[in-house]
Amino acid sequence: MRRKRRQRLLPLLGVVGIAVVGLAWFSGGPTTPPATTTPLSPRTTTTTAPAYLPAPVAPVVEPAQAGEGQWTPMDSWSSGPPSVMTTTFRPDPANSSVVAYASWIRTATTQLALFLGYQGPGATSLDRGPEQVPSAGRDKLLATFNSGFYEADSAEGFYTNATTYFPLVKGHATLVRYVDGSVDVVDWQGGSTPGPNVVMARQNLALLVNDGQATPEAANNGAYGITLGGVPAVWRTGIGIDAHGDLIYATAASQTSQSLAQIFLHLGCVRAMQLDINPAWPIFVTYGGPNAADPALFVPNSQQVPWRFLSSSTKDFFAVYLKTPGTIAQPW
Repeated sequence: MRRKRRQRLLPLLGVVGIAVVGLAWFSGGPTTPPATTTPLSPRTTTTTAPAYLPAPVAPVVEPAQAGEGQWTPMDSWSSGPPSVMTTTFRPDPANSSVVAYASWIRTATTQLALFLGYQGPGATSLDRGPEQVPSAGRDKLLATFNSGFYEADSAEGFYTNATTYFPLVKGHATLVRYVDGSVDVVDWQGGSTPGPNVVMARQNLALLVNDGQATPEAANNGAYGITLGGVPAVWRTGIGIDAHGDLIYATAASQTSQSLAQIFLHLGCVRAMQLDINPAWPIFVTYGGPNAADPALFVPNSQQVPWRFLSSSTKDFFAVYLKTPGTIAQPW
Protein backbone atom coordinates (compact mmCIF):
# COMPACT_ATOMS: atom_id res chain seq x y z
CA MET A 1 0.00 0.00 0.00
CA ARG A 2 2.79 2.44 0.77
CA ARG A 3 4.64 1.57 -2.49
CA LYS A 4 1.56 2.50 -4.57
CA ARG A 5 1.31 5.89 -2.90
CA ARG A 6 4.97 6.60 -3.67
CA GLN A 7 4.40 5.64 -7.33
CA ARG A 8 1.45 8.05 -7.53
CA LEU A 9 3.55 10.89 -6.09
CA LEU A 10 6.38 10.55 -8.62
CA PRO A 11 4.52 12.00 -11.67
CA LEU A 12 3.20 14.85 -9.51
CA LEU A 13 6.72 15.70 -8.32
CA GLY A 14 7.90 15.69 -11.92
CA VAL A 15 5.30 18.27 -12.92
CA VAL A 16 6.17 20.45 -9.95
CA GLY A 17 9.86 20.23 -10.82
CA ILE A 18 9.28 21.37 -14.39
CA ALA A 19 7.27 24.31 -13.12
CA VAL A 20 10.03 25.30 -10.69
CA VAL A 21 12.67 25.15 -13.46
CA GLY A 22 10.50 27.26 -15.74
CA LEU A 23 9.85 29.81 -12.99
CA ALA A 24 13.56 30.04 -12.23
CA TRP A 25 14.37 30.60 -15.92
CA PHE A 26 11.77 33.37 -16.42
CA SER A 27 12.75 35.05 -13.15
CA GLY A 28 16.43 35.21 -14.14
CA GLY A 29 17.53 32.41 -11.80
CA PRO A 30 20.66 30.35 -12.28
CA THR A 31 18.88 27.39 -13.83
CA THR A 32 20.11 26.71 -17.38
CA PRO A 33 17.27 27.31 -19.85
CA PRO A 34 16.31 24.75 -22.41
CA ALA A 35 17.89 24.89 -25.84
CA THR A 36 17.00 28.10 -27.68
CA THR A 37 17.32 29.40 -31.25
CA THR A 38 19.76 32.18 -32.18
CA PRO A 39 18.24 35.61 -31.43
CA LEU A 40 17.20 37.65 -34.47
CA SER A 41 19.40 40.61 -35.34
CA PRO A 42 17.75 44.02 -35.04
CA ARG A 43 16.05 44.98 -38.31
CA THR A 44 17.81 47.88 -40.02
CA THR A 45 16.39 50.11 -42.72
CA THR A 46 18.35 52.34 -45.08
CA THR A 47 16.73 55.63 -46.01
CA THR A 48 17.96 58.00 -48.71
CA ALA A 49 17.33 61.68 -48.24
CA PRO A 50 15.26 63.11 -51.07
CA ALA A 51 17.11 65.27 -53.57
CA TYR A 52 17.06 68.98 -52.82
CA LEU A 53 14.45 71.03 -54.64
CA PRO A 54 14.15 74.82 -54.50
CA ALA A 55 11.30 76.23 -52.44
CA PRO A 56 8.50 78.00 -54.28
CA VAL A 57 9.24 81.64 -54.98
CA ALA A 58 7.35 83.82 -52.53
CA PRO A 59 4.86 86.15 -54.25
CA VAL A 60 5.83 89.80 -54.50
CA VAL A 61 2.49 90.92 -55.90
CA GLU A 62 -0.60 89.85 -53.96
CA PRO A 63 -2.72 87.91 -54.55
CA ALA A 64 -0.49 85.43 -56.38
CA GLN A 65 -1.73 84.10 -59.70
CA ALA A 66 -2.34 80.39 -60.25
CA GLY A 67 1.00 78.59 -60.44
CA GLU A 68 3.02 81.73 -59.81
CA GLY A 69 6.35 80.93 -58.18
CA GLN A 70 5.88 77.14 -58.49
CA TRP A 71 8.84 75.32 -60.02
CA THR A 72 8.13 73.02 -62.98
CA PRO A 73 10.61 70.29 -64.07
CA MET A 74 11.65 70.68 -67.70
CA ASP A 75 13.63 67.46 -68.09
CA SER A 76 11.18 64.75 -67.05
CA TRP A 77 12.55 62.58 -69.86
CA SER A 78 15.93 62.25 -68.12
CA SER A 79 16.61 59.89 -65.23
CA GLY A 80 17.03 61.00 -61.63
CA PRO A 81 15.76 64.11 -59.87
CA PRO A 82 14.93 67.24 -61.91
CA SER A 83 18.02 69.03 -63.21
CA VAL A 84 16.31 72.01 -64.84
CA MET A 85 13.19 73.69 -63.43
CA THR A 86 11.44 76.92 -64.39
CA THR A 87 8.98 79.35 -62.86
CA THR A 88 7.60 82.84 -63.30
CA PHE A 89 6.61 85.54 -60.85
CA ARG A 90 5.77 89.24 -60.88
CA PRO A 91 8.65 91.17 -59.27
CA ASP A 92 7.20 94.70 -59.15
CA PRO A 93 4.07 95.66 -57.16
CA ALA A 94 4.06 99.02 -58.93
CA ASN A 95 3.92 97.33 -62.34
CA SER A 96 2.15 94.00 -62.00
CA SER A 97 2.22 93.34 -65.75
CA VAL A 98 5.98 92.68 -65.66
CA VAL A 99 6.88 89.00 -65.40
CA ALA A 100 10.24 87.58 -64.34
CA TYR A 101 11.30 84.27 -65.87
CA ALA A 102 13.58 82.13 -63.70
CA SER A 103 15.34 78.84 -64.46
CA TRP A 104 16.99 76.74 -61.75
CA ILE A 105 19.86 74.40 -62.74
CA ARG A 106 21.04 71.61 -60.42
CA THR A 107 24.83 71.74 -60.68
CA ALA A 108 25.40 68.29 -59.14
CA THR A 109 23.71 66.55 -62.08
CA THR A 110 24.63 68.86 -64.94
CA GLN A 111 27.62 69.97 -66.96
CA LEU A 112 27.89 73.55 -68.18
CA ALA A 113 29.56 74.38 -71.50
CA LEU A 114 30.37 77.63 -73.29
CA PHE A 115 30.44 77.98 -77.09
CA LEU A 116 31.38 80.83 -79.38
CA GLY A 117 29.12 82.23 -82.07
CA TYR A 118 30.36 83.27 -85.48
CA GLN A 119 30.55 86.93 -84.38
CA GLY A 120 30.50 86.86 -80.59
CA PRO A 121 32.12 87.39 -78.25
CA GLY A 122 34.38 89.16 -80.78
CA ALA A 123 36.79 88.86 -83.67
CA THR A 124 39.55 86.30 -83.18
CA SER A 125 41.96 84.30 -85.32
CA LEU A 126 41.57 81.33 -82.98
CA ASP A 127 39.36 78.34 -83.74
CA ARG A 128 35.74 79.31 -83.01
CA GLY A 129 34.55 75.72 -82.75
CA PRO A 130 31.16 74.58 -84.05
CA GLU A 131 29.36 77.89 -83.33
CA GLN A 132 26.33 75.79 -82.32
CA VAL A 133 25.54 72.83 -80.07
CA PRO A 134 27.79 70.04 -81.39
CA SER A 135 25.94 66.97 -82.59
CA ALA A 136 28.18 64.80 -80.39
CA GLY A 137 26.65 66.21 -77.20
CA ARG A 138 22.99 66.54 -78.10
CA ASP A 139 21.86 63.24 -76.60
CA LYS A 140 22.30 64.76 -73.13
CA LEU A 141 21.37 68.37 -73.88
CA LEU A 142 18.98 69.85 -71.29
CA ALA A 143 18.97 73.61 -71.96
CA THR A 144 20.71 76.50 -73.69
CA PHE A 145 20.75 80.20 -72.83
CA ASN A 146 22.30 83.51 -73.84
CA SER A 147 25.70 84.74 -72.72
CA GLY A 148 27.03 88.29 -72.23
CA PHE A 149 28.08 91.30 -74.27
CA TYR A 150 30.10 91.41 -77.45
CA GLU A 151 33.76 92.08 -76.71
CA ALA A 152 33.51 95.26 -78.79
CA ASP A 153 30.86 96.60 -76.39
CA SER A 154 32.64 95.63 -73.18
CA ALA A 155 36.13 94.17 -72.85
CA GLU A 156 35.55 90.97 -70.89
CA GLY A 157 37.46 87.74 -70.35
CA PHE A 158 36.47 84.64 -72.30
CA TYR A 159 38.03 81.23 -71.72
CA THR A 160 36.82 77.89 -73.05
CA ASN A 161 38.12 74.76 -74.80
CA ALA A 162 41.51 75.28 -73.07
CA THR A 163 41.85 78.57 -74.94
CA THR A 164 41.97 82.17 -73.70
CA TYR A 165 40.08 84.06 -76.40
CA PHE A 166 40.13 87.31 -74.41
CA PRO A 167 42.13 87.87 -71.21
CA LEU A 168 40.22 87.84 -67.93
CA VAL A 169 39.87 91.16 -66.10
CA LYS A 170 40.45 91.34 -62.35
CA GLY A 171 37.40 92.51 -60.43
CA HIS A 172 34.86 91.50 -63.07
CA ALA A 173 31.92 89.17 -62.50
CA THR A 174 32.72 85.72 -63.86
CA LEU A 175 30.76 82.52 -64.41
CA VAL A 176 33.31 79.76 -63.85
CA ARG A 177 33.27 76.03 -64.32
CA TYR A 178 36.02 74.03 -62.62
CA VAL A 179 37.69 70.73 -63.51
CA ASP A 180 35.73 68.89 -60.80
CA GLY A 181 32.46 69.93 -62.50
CA SER A 182 31.43 72.55 -59.94
CA VAL A 183 30.45 76.04 -61.04
CA ASP A 184 30.40 79.46 -59.39
CA VAL A 185 29.72 83.13 -59.98
CA VAL A 186 32.66 85.08 -58.61
CA ASP A 187 34.41 88.42 -58.44
CA TRP A 188 37.48 87.38 -60.45
CA GLN A 189 40.70 87.93 -58.53
CA GLY A 190 42.96 85.71 -60.61
CA GLY A 191 45.24 86.44 -63.54
CA SER A 192 44.40 87.14 -67.17
CA THR A 193 44.61 83.43 -67.94
CA PRO A 194 42.84 80.89 -65.66
CA GLY A 195 44.78 78.20 -63.86
CA PRO A 196 44.61 74.47 -64.65
CA ASN A 197 41.60 73.96 -62.38
CA VAL A 198 39.33 76.08 -64.63
CA VAL A 199 37.50 74.59 -67.63
CA MET A 200 35.44 77.63 -68.59
CA ALA A 201 35.19 81.31 -67.62
CA ARG A 202 32.93 84.04 -69.03
CA GLN A 203 32.97 87.59 -67.69
CA ASN A 204 30.47 90.43 -67.92
CA LEU A 205 30.87 93.69 -65.96
CA ALA A 206 30.77 93.79 -62.13
CA LEU A 207 28.75 91.62 -59.78
CA LEU A 208 25.15 92.68 -59.13
CA VAL A 209 24.89 90.60 -55.96
CA ASN A 210 27.66 89.55 -53.58
CA ASP A 211 27.43 87.94 -50.13
CA GLY A 212 23.64 87.93 -50.42
CA GLN A 213 23.40 91.71 -50.92
CA ALA A 214 23.11 94.06 -53.87
CA THR A 215 26.54 95.51 -54.63
CA PRO A 216 27.18 99.28 -54.61
CA GLU A 217 27.92 99.01 -58.34
CA ALA A 218 24.40 97.68 -59.03
CA ALA A 219 23.00 101.14 -58.26
CA ASN A 220 24.95 102.64 -61.17
CA ASN A 221 22.60 101.74 -64.02
CA GLY A 222 24.76 103.47 -66.66
CA ALA A 223 27.62 101.06 -65.93
CA TYR A 224 25.59 98.05 -67.05
CA GLY A 225 25.36 98.63 -70.76
CA ILE A 226 23.91 100.90 -73.43
CA THR A 227 20.16 100.42 -73.58
CA LEU A 228 17.91 100.49 -76.63
CA GLY A 229 16.54 104.01 -76.98
CA GLY A 230 18.56 105.16 -73.99
CA VAL A 231 15.81 104.24 -71.51
CA PRO A 232 17.04 103.00 -68.12
CA ALA A 233 14.73 99.98 -67.78
CA VAL A 234 14.94 97.32 -70.50
CA TRP A 235 14.99 93.55 -70.86
CA ARG A 236 17.95 92.30 -68.82
CA THR A 237 19.26 88.80 -68.24
CA GLY A 238 21.61 87.40 -65.64
CA ILE A 239 22.92 84.35 -63.84
CA GLY A 240 23.30 83.75 -60.12
CA ILE A 241 24.23 81.03 -57.68
CA ASP A 242 22.26 80.12 -54.57
CA ALA A 243 23.40 78.92 -51.15
CA HIS A 244 23.19 75.29 -52.32
CA GLY A 245 25.61 75.95 -55.19
CA ASP A 246 22.95 75.70 -57.89
CA LEU A 247 22.63 78.16 -60.78
CA ILE A 248 19.64 80.40 -61.41
CA TYR A 249 19.10 82.19 -64.73
CA ALA A 250 16.65 85.09 -64.66
CA THR A 251 15.30 87.68 -67.03
CA ALA A 252 12.52 90.27 -67.15
CA ALA A 253 11.44 93.30 -69.11
CA SER A 254 11.59 96.84 -67.71
CA GLN A 255 14.61 96.23 -65.47
CA THR A 256 17.43 98.45 -64.31
CA SER A 257 20.64 96.92 -63.01
CA GLN A 258 19.42 97.54 -59.47
CA SER A 259 15.98 95.95 -59.94
CA LEU A 260 17.60 92.93 -61.63
CA ALA A 261 19.78 92.55 -58.53
CA GLN A 262 16.60 92.52 -56.41
CA ILE A 263 15.14 89.73 -58.56
CA PHE A 264 18.20 87.59 -57.86
CA LEU A 265 18.02 88.34 -54.16
CA HIS A 266 14.36 87.33 -54.13
CA LEU A 267 15.35 84.07 -55.83
CA GLY A 268 17.81 83.34 -53.01
CA CYS A 269 21.06 84.01 -54.86
CA VAL A 270 24.18 84.82 -52.86
CA ARG A 271 26.06 86.10 -55.93
CA ALA A 272 24.78 87.17 -59.34
CA MET A 273 25.94 88.86 -62.52
CA GLN A 274 24.27 90.47 -65.50
CA LEU A 275 24.45 88.81 -68.92
CA ASP A 276 23.04 90.33 -72.12
CA ILE A 277 20.42 93.10 -72.23
CA ASN A 278 17.86 94.68 -74.61
CA PRO A 279 14.85 92.95 -76.23
CA ALA A 280 16.62 90.94 -78.93
CA TRP A 281 18.81 88.77 -76.72
CA PRO A 282 16.98 87.06 -73.81
CA ILE A 283 16.66 83.36 -74.62
CA PHE A 284 16.39 80.20 -72.53
CA VAL A 285 15.60 77.01 -74.45
CA THR A 286 14.54 73.68 -72.95
CA TYR A 287 14.39 70.34 -74.78
CA GLY A 288 11.59 67.82 -74.57
CA GLY A 289 13.73 64.73 -75.09
CA PRO A 290 17.24 63.47 -75.86
CA ASN A 291 19.04 64.58 -79.02
CA ALA A 292 17.65 68.11 -78.62
CA ALA A 293 14.10 66.97 -79.35
CA ASP A 294 11.22 69.47 -79.19
CA PRO A 295 13.12 72.67 -78.36
CA ALA A 296 10.93 75.26 -76.66
CA LEU A 297 11.41 78.92 -75.73
CA PHE A 298 10.83 79.37 -72.00
CA VAL A 299 11.31 83.14 -72.30
CA PRO A 300 8.81 84.50 -74.84
CA ASN A 301 10.74 86.49 -77.43
CA SER A 302 9.50 87.14 -80.95
CA GLN A 303 13.08 87.88 -82.02
CA GLN A 304 14.33 84.41 -81.08
CA VAL A 305 13.56 80.89 -82.32
CA PRO A 306 13.70 77.59 -80.35
CA TRP A 307 16.34 76.06 -82.62
CA ARG A 308 18.66 79.10 -82.30
CA PHE A 309 21.62 77.16 -80.95
CA LEU A 310 21.09 74.03 -83.05
CA SER A 311 22.36 75.93 -86.08
CA SER A 312 25.09 78.54 -86.45
CA SER A 313 24.65 81.22 -83.78
CA THR A 314 25.62 84.87 -84.02
CA LYS A 315 26.67 85.20 -80.39
CA ASP A 316 28.25 82.92 -77.82
CA PHE A 317 25.97 80.90 -75.55
CA PHE A 318 25.84 78.41 -72.69
CA ALA A 319 24.66 74.81 -72.94
CA VAL A 320 23.53 72.63 -70.03
CA TYR A 321 24.13 68.88 -70.34
CA LEU A 322 23.18 65.94 -68.16
CA LYS A 323 26.33 64.98 -66.29
CA THR A 324 27.92 61.58 -66.84
CA PRO A 325 30.45 59.91 -64.49
CA GLY A 326 34.00 61.21 -64.44
CA THR A 327 35.59 64.49 -65.41
CA ILE A 328 34.34 65.37 -68.85
CA ALA A 329 35.67 68.05 -71.13
CA GLN A 330 32.91 70.06 -72.73
CA PRO A 331 31.92 68.58 -76.09
CA TRP A 332 33.66 70.47 -78.86
